[in-house]
Amino acid sequence: MFRTAVAAALAATVSAAALPALADEDAPRVGLTPELDSVTIETRSGPVEIRRAQDPENRLEGDWARTSRPCPEFCIQPHQPAEGVSTIGELELIEKLEDPEVIVVDSRTPDWYAGGTIPGAINIPYTDAVDQMSELGCEVDFDGWDCSNAQDVTLFCNGIWCGQSPVAIRRMVEAGFPAEKISYYRGGMQTWRMLGLTVTGGEG
Repeated sequence: MFRTAVAAALAATVSAAALPALADEDAPRVGLTPELDSVTIETRSGPVEIRRAQDPENRLEGDWARTSRPCPEFCIQPHQPAEGVSTIGELELIEKLEDPEVIVVDSRTPDWYAGGTIPGAINIPYTDAVDQMSELGCEVDFDGWDCSNAQDVTLFCNGIWCGQSPVAIRRMVEAGFPAEKISYYRGGMQTWRMLGLTVTGGEG
């Protein structure tokens, strides 16, 4: 039911003719949902269309195709990085990217961010997450941080093996950021790329 509501909300903001016609009419359509081909969101650099690669033979290559990374540095992350934090998938993330009241944060280090990110995301490295909570609606006070006016935020990093956004989330919550204002896109860049979704900056 929730996914249906998300799809309906997205569909209401996007033209039915969001994608150009494919050259081969028999080629399979690769959409976001059965009803929705693409979504255009506003970013700091202007509008960006989020869609999936239309080549059904598209494959991940290089580092993004790796399945086994050594632990403890790259262990599988828990579904919920901190109590009260919501974990979301791609359709929910796209809905948040469309909402001007939500800040989507790429919490990876700047070198990873420069290599390509999710359209509309800003970069706040996990190492600076607490120091930059003022960008997320918090204010410094005598006891640390006043986050009574904190904005809704969504954090992500490289994927379910990446600990950068979970560390950022835990540090933010410990510093006083309301857990209920935080969403965690656990799939991160690897799942986003695996689905052939639009990447901005760096190598798409």
